[in-house]
Amino acid sequence: MENYSKTQTFWLVALRMLIGWHFLYEGVVKILNPKWTSMAYLSDSQGWFASIFQSMANNQGVLNTVNFMNEWGLVLIGLGLILGCLTRVATIGGIVLLAFYYLSHPPFIGAEYMLPREGSYLWIDKNLIELAALAVMYVFPTSRVFGLDGYIFKPKVTQEQVSI
Repeated sequence: MENYSKTQTFWLVALRMLIGWHFLYEGVVKILNPKWTSMAYLSDSQGWFASIFQSMANNQGVLNTVNFMNEWGLVLIGLGLILGCLTRVATIGGIVLLAFYYLSHPPFIGAEYMLPREGSYLWIDKNLIELAALAVMYVFPTSRVFGLDGYIFKPKVTQEQVSI
């Protein structure tokens, strides 16, 4: 990150933390609501992979696993991004999770969902935009400059560097 200005670094870190907060909050809200389930969301799926998502909703064991992974995945991804801890893993996890959300409810022409949407989308929605922002976080890692990864993955000092 030494090639970036303080302003560039600040905004990359801010973006990482804002996305982290979004993930963390969504996960905590789901965990704290004992009635929350992804059943309606999965059942309402449309698009190429609708049958896969709908079958997840129709199998209670799979649904319980999906609910658990969704809730705790959101929390862990959010914490990883906010704290700058295992950020590459958190970023990839976030990209995968958002890709599932996008594929479950693609904003295509003719797709009408039971659950209300926040806006009118065509091909690009908030999930795809946040996915792209996480891809930016992956290629412009900030956690070694501002985050726990800087402490976890400290470069090893060689004997030659010590004697210089």
